[in-house]
Amino acid sequence: MRIAKKTNTFVTKTTAGPHNASAMPVAVWLRDHMEVTLTMKEVKRVLKSRAVLVNGAVCTDPKMGIGVFDIIALPSVDKYFRILRAMRGDIVSVPISAEAAQSRLCKIADKTIVKGGKVQLNLRYGANIIVDTQAYKPKDSVVLSLMPENKFEVTEHFAFAEGNTAMVIGGRHSGKIGRITKIDVIPPGSIPNRVTLAEDATGEAFETIENYVFMVGREESAISEWGGIEQ
Repeated sequence: MRIAKKTNTFVTKTTAGPHNASAMPVAVWLRDHMEVTLTMKEVKRVLKSRAVLVNGAVCTDPKMGIGVFDIIALPSVDKYFRILRAMRGDIVSVPISAEAAQSRLCKIADKTIVKGGKVQLNLRYGANIIVDTQAYKPKDSVVLSLMPENKFEVTEHFAFAEGNTAMVIGGRHSGKIGRITKIDVIPPGSIPNRVTLAEDATGEAFETIENYVFMVGREESAISEWGGIEQ
C-alpha cells in the first residue's frame, strides 16, 4: 500500500534505531498503512497496552522504524505480518501465520571475533548474535528464531553465492526474486559490486548492485513459505 501525501504540516518521523531514517514509523504503519487506528492518540494507546510486537519484542515507541523482513505481531487479534517490498519499491505487509511469525530473516552486515574466539554476527537491522562457527559471512542471510526459549538462534542459512536465490530490495528492480548467475567484484573504489540474476517469474536476466541483494533461499526461494509477495 502506498501512503498518500500528507495534508498536515507535521508527520511522524522515524527515531534512531535498527533502520535508516527512510524506514516507516510504527505509528504510520498502524494508522496510515494498515488503518488499525485512526489517530495518533489511538496509536499511543495501542502501543501502551503492549499489543504490538516487532521481531518478538514489545514495541511502545510510535517513532520506531520498521523495514524489510521485520515481523509485526498483533497477538490480541491473532494477526501477523512480514514486511516486504513490492516491485514499485512500496512497503507491503504480507499476512502470515502465527507459526511463520516465530522466525525472522536477517542479512549479515559483518562479523567479528570476540573474547573466547567466538564469532559475533552484526546483523543489518541492528542486532548482534554470537555463533560458534566461521561458516557465516557478510552478505549471507540467516533465519533467526523469535521464540522466547531459543530467541535469536540460527535455524537456517542462505549464502551470498552464485546459484542461490535473492530478493532485490532497492533500485528499479526492487521486489524481484531471482537466482544469482554472476557476481562481479569491482576493485575497491566508488563503484559497488554488480550482481546478475535470472528472475524467477520470467527467467529474464537483470543486474543490480550488491547492496540491494538480500539472500532468501538456495535453489528456490523460501519466500513462499513465509507469506509470499505479489509480483
